[in-house]
Amino acid sequence: MMLHFLLEAKFGSLTVLNEFADILYNEPKEYLTILKHELEKGLSYPTARENAILFYLNDVRKYSNILSSPNNILAIEYLKAIKKIKSNILPITIKRVGSEYNSLETEGKFASATAIRNFMQNGNDVKKFLPKVSYDLLNFNLKHGKIINNLNCYEKEILYILRKMKLAEIANLQDVSEGLENSIKKGVSNCNNLEELINSIKSKRYTRSRIQRIMLYALLGITKKDVSSSYKIKPYIRILGLNENGKELLSRFIYKNPKYPIITSVKKFAQTNANSSLANMLEKDILSTNIYTLGYESDSKSNLDFTNRLIIK
Repeated sequence: MMLHFLLEAKFGSLTVLNEFADILYNEPKEYLTILKHELEKGLSYPTARENAILFYLNDVRKYSNILSSPNNILAIEYLKAIKKIKSNILPITIKRVGSEYNSLETEGKFASATAIRNFMQNGNDVKKFLPKVSYDLLNFNLKHGKIINNLNCYEKEILYILRKMKLAEIANLQDVSEGLENSIKKGVSNCNNLEELINSIKSKRYTRSRIQRIMLYALLGITKKDVSSSYKIKPYIRILGLNENGKELLSRFIYKNPKYPIITSVKKFAQTNANSSLANMLEKDILSTNIYTLGYESDSKSNLDFTNRLIIK
């Protein structure tokens, strides 16, 4: 059975995206040499990587701005993964229409998720930018105070945790390297809010996105060891909801991949699972939900992983 995988990309050509994925997967020596040279200039890794690929391909006009789009970057990462596992999945691109990924501008009825969140924070209606079912769900949660607009909802928790952590503990967080823990510790000791902290740490080399990820790793206690351990095992597959077609696909998957644990009941899996690495992953999963609800304005309950039922349609 040939599976098709849909990739949203700002650039619609699968051929060009595959060229980039080939380079990033195979990492030719010439490309790595150029990349090292660009990094030595003090450029951030994303910028250095983009420059290195353009120099390697020797056609700036044809390939410029490919890696400046988050959608393209994500599509290329999926293509790399397909190559890595030698999958027979056939990718198909869907060209992104309208505003850019992080754009605050709108084009007709098209708006990015960033723009929609911005509209909501400013009290503006977003109905015309969403399908009715999505708008109704969003509006329901908004009325009940269950909307998380941004990372600032966990500002005090993050500042508290980072101030409490020792330097070595910060260094052990995923994505922290090259002495970045020193900048984080210095920043959190002197900053009163999250925005100020992020701005004090970010640089050409360490992007805002990377710093925000580290903030989340600190909040959830995700270390380098946690991530390394997760790569060494077959992860569980957690089912949140499904319909009749989903049931059929799940049955096929289980038949062909019997070694992958399937979770339909968190309580049952937690009671029967004997794998310590999977248990640790599930603990992080449950903790993520419990912390997420702290950002609610009301009804901030914990243990929803145990009380929310599987959605079956």
